[in-house]
Order: sequence, then structure tokens, then C-alpha cells
Amino acid sequence: MPVLHNFDEIIDRRGTGSLKWHYSDDTIPLWVADMDFKAAKPILNTIERVVQHGVLGYTKPTEALYQAIVDWHSSRYGLLLAKSNILFSPGVVPSLALMMNVFTEIGDAVLINDPIYTPFMAKVEQNDRKLVTSALKEVEGQYHLDLDDIEAKIVEHNVKLYLLCNPHNPGGRVWTRDELEALLLICKKHDVAIVSDEIHQDLTLNGHTFIPFLTLAEGYEHKVVSLTSMTKTFNIAGIKGSMIFAKDEALLKQISQQQNLNDEYELNLFAYTVMQSAYEEGEEWLEQALAYIEKNIELTLDFLAGHLPDIKVMRPEASYLIWLDCSAYGQDDQMLYDKLRDAKVELNAGIKYGDEGYLKMRLNVACPEALLREGLNRIYTAFSDVVKDS
Repeated sequence: MPVLHNFDEIIDRRGTGSLKWHYSDDTIPLWVADMDFKAAKPILNTIERVVQHGVLGYTKPTEALYQAIVDWHSSRYGLLLAKSNILFSPGVVPSLALMMNVFTEIGDAVLINDPIYTPFMAKVEQNDRKLVTSALKEVEGQYHLDLDDIEAKIVEHNVKLYLLCNPHNPGGRVWTRDELEALLLICKKHDVAIVSDEIHQDLTLNGHTFIPFLTLAEGYEHKVVSLTSMTKTFNIAGIKGSMIFAKDEALLKQISQQQNLNDEYELNLFAYTVMQSAYEEGEEWLEQALAYIEKNIELTLDFLAGHLPDIKVMRPEASYLIWLDCSAYGQDDQMLYDKLRDAKVELNAGIKYGDEGYLKMRLNVACPEALLREGLNRIYTAFSDVVKDS
């Protein structure tokens, strides 16, 4: 019999050092991308077992861990990996920075889309690379890659590296095989390396298919790297750990050498053991979590359509983040953000994700339904003066 997980349970995270729940008042946080759900019981049992063992010494990845990673990605996505294709990293964001030094030199151009997860921009600029952006095209309520613009920017700026986000954050797109193959052709034509952040892969929603970029890269593996992690999938972001996948032997050696410069190739004991447990025993929890998230997405879309119909909602194809165009309710990003905070609900300000995020907000629905309903009511309250005047 399957174990039923209680995603309706409201867990008090205040006073725990939580980034998401840092408030001294009763603000409801619907922002930073972690879930307000208790981790899967097998994961918690694994942590307890490690603690009860009592010796928390130096640890290395086991053969069983490698096999769990290989089996997960093969069975779900047809991504065939060997142990030699897998490197470990403290996180996907540190890996983004690492890739600057693997594929580019100071001053080289790096291309990203706009809007995009904020660290994409930050890591390019902090590493003294030239930031080049290509705006995503919104067609019928979904983002699409502007392939003509991407190629033009590559040529104009002599781009050396393209940072892809798939599934896309904050828009929730799961790029199709046709889109990815067209992008690959452009990058191959101009000898551009591709690093694909795939951390939201396991949160792909019903009706959509995630395609790992490495499954398309035959003949170009020396220029392609994928980054992923179990942390978003299983709501264990506080246990730092991620993976770097590559298929080319020389490229793997280059990445390893770069990691060695900063000793950024080891994880802690809990990350290794929890990663194995998640991939071996976490699937049942994940399927139930995704079903709950999909219900919360529908609840949110229905509420906004009924109460704030002028908010344009981008239905996500993956993850629990919903991209909202709030331009009908304000002319200034800070004003929008402040109105919500005054109503004691916090979302991510869209402008943090690039110029295309102007007057947009990112909403996290991975929380108990009761919290989400209260948060949505507060969003309505925040914009009620605009609604009454319209």
C-alpha cells in the first residue's frame, strides 16, 4: 500500500533561520523557491540513521549512489550516464560560476535569456564576462526562444557560452525537442558552448516532456554540460548538493581541474546519503507532491481569473512557480512589491529576473492549500483599490 503524505499540514518555520519565513509578523511568503512540505519519510529516516550511527567523518560517494543517479535519469528521461559522466558540486549556482572558467576567458560574451533566474546574470557579471541577453517571445501566454535574435546576438558579440534554463525559471516552460535541436544547431554553427541548468527537471507537470540537453548532443559533447540536483525535486535545498553531467572525457578532466582549484568537488555526508535515498525511495513522495502542486496551480488560476482577471497568468509547464503580469495594477515595480508587502504577502519582484520582468511577479504555490488561499486573498486585498477604480 502506498504511504499517503500530508501536504495539508502547516509546519511553523518561523524562528528556524528559514530564508523564506524570516518575518517577525504574520506575512505569508509565496516567493523563494522552496516548498512548505515536510520532506519524504525515507529521506528523514536516512538522516536519523546517519545521526544515530554517531560518526560524522569524511565521506565519499559510494557505488550505490552513482547507480541511483544513473538509474533515475535513465528510467525517467532516457539519459544514459556512466559513473565517469558524473561530478559533484555544492550547488547549481556555484557550477554556473565554474563554467565561466571552463568555457570562457575574462571579457568573453555569455548569452542568457531575459527573463531568467537572477544568478545567471549575477554570475556572468561577477566573473567579468560580457553579459548578452536575448528576450524571450511571449506567444499565446507562453514563452518561446527567439532563435533569430539568439543567432544575431551570438554573431554580433562573438558569444562563447550560452546558459540555458530548462525547465525555465521563472516562466515555467519546458522547452520542446524541436526548440532544443534548433538551438543546438545554432550553437554548433558558431562554436558556442551550452550549459543547461536542469534543476527543475523532475518537477515537469502532466502533459509535458522534459528533454535532457545531453540526449541531443551527440557529436558536440565536448561543448555541452548539464547541471541538476535532487534539492528542488525533494525540497531539501538546505542540504547543499548538485551534479554536473558531461560526456566528453577531455571536458570532464577540464571541469575536474577547475573544481580542484577551489576544492569544490566534494559534498558533505548528509548530501551524499540523502541524494541516494531520494533517488532510490523518494519517487512516491514526488508523485504525490506534484499532484498536490497541480491542484494548487488550478486553484490559483481559478482565483485570479475570478478576482483579478486583469493579471495575465503564464501557466507553468514545470515546477510550482507561476509568472504573473501585474501591469494592469501598477506602473512601478517597487510600488507593486510594496503593496503586496503592506498586505502581508510576499512574492518575487519580476524585475529581478531581467528587463522583461517589468511589472511582473513570481508566485510560489508549493504550500498547504490553506496558506495559499490566505495568500491569494491578501493579493486581492493589495490590489483591491485598483480593482474598485477600474
